[in-house]
Amino acid sequence: MAEQNTDVIQGTLDMLILKTLSLQPMHGFGIARRVEQISRGVFKVNPGSLLVALQRLERAGWLDSAWRQTENARRAKFYELTRSGKKQLDVETAEWARRASAVARLLKAEA
Repeated sequence: MAEQNTDVIQGTLDMLILKTLSLQPMHGFGIARRVEQISRGVFKVNPGSLLVALQRLERAGWLDSAWRQTENARRAKFYELTRSGKKQLDVETAEWARRASAVARLLKAEA
């Protein structure tokens, strides 16, 4: 049986992080785990890619972060969406819908 690709679609990681954090503040491991759970294992987030994306989103002003204790009494950096991040999520969601619709039309096209 061929191994299935579980990489996040290029260009969608920021949107997936913003959406995940719109549900509740989380630390990086929690974000990766939630993406995998909600996608039912279709997507797995590379930890290195996630860290770079979190730093980029925080620099853009779309995320705030603070160190807190986890449910396992460990210290972790928790991220949450800012008001600007919520607006960006709306923009990226609309753009994704537009592109997905275009791909669907192309796949249904007949000669």
